[in-house]
Amino acid sequence: MKKNLEAYYGLPPEVKFCKKCVMSNQRPASTVEFKHTRHSKKVTLNFDSEGICDACRVAERKEEINWAEREEELIRLLDKYRRNDGRYDCLVPGSGGKDSAYQAHVLRYKYGMNPLTVTWPPLLYTEYGYRNWKNWIDVGGFDNLSFTRNGKVMKLLTRLSIQNLFHPFQTFILGQKNLGPKIAAKFDIPLVFYGENEAEYGNPIADTVTSLRSKSYHSFKNLDNIHLGGVSVRELQDKYNVRLTDIMTFLPPSSQEIERSSIEVHYLGYYLRWVPQEVYYYAVENTGFKARPFRTQGTYSKYNSIDDKIDDLHYFTTFIKFGIGRATYDASQEIRNNHLTREEGVALVSKFDGEFPDKYFSEIMEYIGMEEEEFHQLTDSFRSPHLWRKTGEGWKLRHTVALNGVDD
Repeated sequence: MKKNLEAYYGLPPEVKFCKKCVMSNQRPASTVEFKHTRHSKKVTLNFDSEGICDACRVAERKEEINWAEREEELIRLLDKYRRNDGRYDCLVPGSGGKDSAYQAHVLRYKYGMNPLTVTWPPLLYTEYGYRNWKNWIDVGGFDNLSFTRNGKVMKLLTRLSIQNLFHPFQTFILGQKNLGPKIAAKFDIPLVFYGENEAEYGNPIADTVTSLRSKSYHSFKNLDNIHLGGVSVRELQDKYNVRLTDIMTFLPPSSQEIERSSIEVHYLGYYLRWVPQEVYYYAVENTGFKARPFRTQGTYSKYNSIDDKIDDLHYFTTFIKFGIGRATYDASQEIRNNHLTREEGVALVSKFDGEFPDKYFSEIMEYIGMEEEEFHQLTDSFRSPHLWRKTGEGWKLRHTVALNGVDD
């Protein structure tokens, strides 16, 4: 084994794969990077002494949960905040994808709540993603606030996120995460519901029932500590002529706003047994959700994260930076839900992980004002030496879940 190979992004220098799913210990626990993190410490997926990842252990514990008791807990929560005066009593951020469609529909039609749905739109809607969003509102029957942010700034921040972080999705994730609580505060809505708990994917186990003020990623105290696209707020103002008012929509509420708020953030997946495939079938039946008409590049599935044309490119960049592509994410989830064996997952990862998403690539580059060649040059500069080796046949992973990497 090669020694002393530099590991970028604070990743563990030794690559390990979960013995139950196909995920590696290179998976970062946070999907948002506020700074250029090539040489900073990053929290990654934890493995126990038996070589099983946190996400798989969480899935095992779900089998021991009394879901009837959890539902009763949910009903007590909803009864506490239920409104009968026509005002919204909960808020569901989402795009009309299968998860948000399920959340909103269950809260409204099963539990009698009055949700406001809120959408931070994709950078570039796919045709079927836009149709699903419309069906969510028209077929499902929901009020929706879709926030159209400053398009010029969105393009700039997306381009900077690629150039500095190789993270095409950072600006979308920030807006998606921060818009809901801000709108809830504006409309005096006491509850914000997300779908699955972050622990489902191996992120540090978050509070499942928490007040907004205790969620650190929902607030900030000092703008000088905030970076967007790997660039400080000050540099955005001075170098790129971006006004502070242009970027406030991308940021969470200030700590002062949070202190004045009594909003609670909850994960519906804590209360209701969450099986992605069943959520998909529910959304199809009740909100007119439709899968992609073709296989998503980089994986074998058709219905996960299909709203934004840049989505596929985001998963390609995770493959370059962490050696983890979209098929790894999808297969690991389905293994945990007993829809795939690990052997089947390994085969799918070997076949599809890292496939370049060329379907929308040229359109995305033109939209954000980046030359295609610049992206390809950046790709190689973000490969961590401990993950990749350049061979006569091109760049190859040193270690793979199939144990056929160049250093395996």
